[in-house]
Amino acid sequence: MNQSAFVLYTDANFFSPYAMSAFVTLTEKGIPFTIKPVDLSQGEQRSQTYGKLSFTHRVPTLVMDDFHLCESSAIDEYLEEAYPAHPVYPQDIKQRAKAREIQAWLRSDLLPLRTERPTEVIFAQGKFAPLSDAAQQAAQKLLNAAQQLLNHGHENLFGQWCIADTDLALILNRLVMHGDEVPENIRHYAQKQWQRPSIQAWLALPKNFGR
Repeated sequence: MNQSAFVLYTDANFFSPYAMSAFVTLTEKGIPFTIKPVDLSQGEQRSQTYGKLSFTHRVPTLVMDDFHLCESSAIDEYLEEAYPAHPVYPQDIKQRAKAREIQAWLRSDLLPLRTERPTEVIFAQGKFAPLSDAAQQAAQKLLNAAQQLLNHGHENLFGQWCIADTDLALILNRLVMHGDEVPENIRHYAQKQWQRPSIQAWLALPKNFGR
């Protein structure tokens, strides 16, 4: 497969944490790709044209010739298996399973927090009302988990950076960048992860990209 044929469909504002995860994986692996934004505010994701690429009608979607793949964790894992150079998952099988566990949890839980601290906090400096009781409970659950996962004192989850570090740092930064109370070691972890060049490349994408 010609790697230059890879196309990553993202949201037009680059607010999607899941599109960012796929972007970071492609960038870390040095796989050439192009970006095609989908304007979610205009409902482009619901079009028949996009539906032929993504049966979920969501972003991200990775298109590789006649092979289309949606859901960011599936994209991350496919790229890791198909292009093992520059790994984005731990090499140890148990650590790799834990990284996938973290990714799955972050995508399926903590909804009140994700709702009340949307990624506009991170990508557009948005400010929102104080957290509701439900969101506070979700935030505390997240912080407790982060403390447990990072109790070894290292700067990454498993010694070396992996894509789960990016996903965890992003949801933590919903609190950190909003100014919510976060323990200093967790704040340091999230801020340190955010300096990674692949994340900075995502942040540098122009907001009018492709328009």
